[in-house]
Amino acid sequence: MPFGAEAPVDEASGALSVGVPVYNTVVRIVSDAGQDLPAGEIGELVTTGPQVVAGYWNKPDESAAALSGGSLHTGDVGYMDERGWFYIVDRKKDQINAGGYKVWPREVEDVLYEHEAVREAAVVGVPDPYRGETVKAFVSLRPGASLTEEELIAFAKERMAAYKYPRQIEFLDEIPKTVTGKLLRRELRTRPQADA
Repeated sequence: MPFGAEAPVDEASGALSVGVPVYNTVVRIVSDAGQDLPAGEIGELVTTGPQVVAGYWNKPDESAAALSGGSLHTGDVGYMDERGWFYIVDRKKDQINAGGYKVWPREVEDVLYEHEAVREAAVVGVPDPYRGETVKAFVSLRPGASLTEEELIAFAKERMAAYKYPRQIEFLDEIPKTVTGKLLRRELRTRPQADA
């Protein structure tokens, strides 16, 4: 964040910008094919600069994958606005491919948080025989609140594109998190699936 500047907020998503690149650092937004994307387009953040690591210690395969072309592929997905401010959308590895459409878990979670009964929400992709992958939400409710799976799916369906809303919701007392409070999506992905 430049000294004395305030991070802008994206009016469409409500996301706060993570800032602009520091001196002597280049950050680009690239497509899955590695092509630079214009302002407003979502892609992976790729960066170069003197502070970027040269590689991972004793991990040549991981180094080659993350540092292809001499640039660090961060794994973060986001976009740059017309003024050069960057916004993070999600992690690339968390993307859900539902019938060929990209769904970002955070986008679905943000909609679920709009429901007054939802305390916490975490969204992952789960196998689906028709779509390849489908959207599943894990939700914990506020104390004293009650909500059915059908009610919450209908709530999300009214506010999202047809391919994005969750097809499955599992209610948990607590969403698993790291000690720093980050959602453990990998743990949720490996939970046994209930019979549909």
